[in-house]
Amino acid sequence: MLNGNTVPYNKRCRWRHYFLGVLLTAALFFICNASMKTMMLDLTSKLWVTNLSKKLITSTGKLDLVSDGTGRSPAERTAVSFPQFNGLMSLMPSAPPTTGRTQEPQTKVHAQPHGLTHVPYKSPGPYLVEYPSEYHFVINEPQKCEKEEPFVVLVVPVAPHNRAHRDVIRSTWGSQSQVLGRKVLLFFLVGLKDGEAAPQLQQQLQRESRRPRDLIQSDFVDCYKNLTIKTMVMLEWLDSYCSSASYAMKIDSDMFLNVGNLIIMLLKAPKSNYMTGLVAYGGSVLRNPSSKWYLPEKLYPRQQYPPYALGLGYILSLDLPKKLIMASRHVKAIYIEDAYLGLCMEHLHLHPTPPPNSYQFHVSPLTYSRCAYSQIIATTTAPETDRLKLWRDFIAPGPDC
Repeated sequence: MLNGNTVPYNKRCRWRHYFLGVLLTAALFFICNASMKTMMLDLTSKLWVTNLSKKLITSTGKLDLVSDGTGRSPAERTAVSFPQFNGLMSLMPSAPPTTGRTQEPQTKVHAQPHGLTHVPYKSPGPYLVEYPSEYHFVINEPQKCEKEEPFVVLVVPVAPHNRAHRDVIRSTWGSQSQVLGRKVLLFFLVGLKDGEAAPQLQQQLQRESRRPRDLIQSDFVDCYKNLTIKTMVMLEWLDSYCSSASYAMKIDSDMFLNVGNLIIMLLKAPKSNYMTGLVAYGGSVLRNPSSKWYLPEKLYPRQQYPPYALGLGYILSLDLPKKLIMASRHVKAIYIEDAYLGLCMEHLHLHPTPPPNSYQFHVSPLTYSRCAYSQIIATTTAPETDRLKLWRDFIAPGPDC
């Protein structure tokens, strides 16, 4: 017999099963939720480059993409100008926090020159570039310069996909780390590639950076119109990570460099406010819209540029990067990168210095001979040049002339 306070056995079992079911459901929910968070974090890490073009594209006109990062041999096709990451790096598991582009100045949390404040982003249009602005280093070598204390740092801007150019330089003049008793360091500066191939290329760059440890990558899209951004990011990196060196040289990836003659020149060069190379005087501003270097009069009303060192290869003392960056806060950035540095130098009431021997820099390819190349500092090379063969002959034993 059951009294009034006794619960039937079958009802007690149903309540017990119901309670166990609730506990099991809660446990499964907790496990699934944690797993989903882990999966999403991992997915974000793997797809951040893929999502780049969707998150970052701001159309401002047409520009030319280049194949070698030098700006002298562009492939003609329609493209758009891209702003840099807008906090996207903060989604990566190992990335430091970023401020992105905001409407108010913020303290920088990435490698920018000391004392500079964040500049709010505004789309500048097709003939201006997005600088000053906040860029981050995706691949970096923050300790190498300070550890090795170089006399001169060679920085080669090159397109991310152009591994062939980097390997040629590593096997030729870029292999010289000690010349005339002076330490020489080599770095390649790349941006980001857009499009479907971007994730695969980014993985290749990560692998490439592990062995030579000579890659620097920033989060601007690597294209012809952004060469000024590339140049200014180079100056930011030099100021933040390599200011203890005496000199730096920016040199294009299709150049031959006689490092020994470069060192000889720099041993007698000024220690401050010094920029040299092949200096252009009275450079005309091109007003033909079909020109690759067209600049509208409303953006730059003057008919000539101030003196500037041609971008194929110029040298600067390492006190200049900080000064040029500060000048850039007052000089509207144009996409012609070497002329823009001339404008920044003018703002500082400085001017580039012609080299002691102007024939040592050649904008047109110099026909190779050991005698001729032993007397120069830098020359462009023709696309068909076998630079490995040239280098083997150049360093072979025997008289130069």
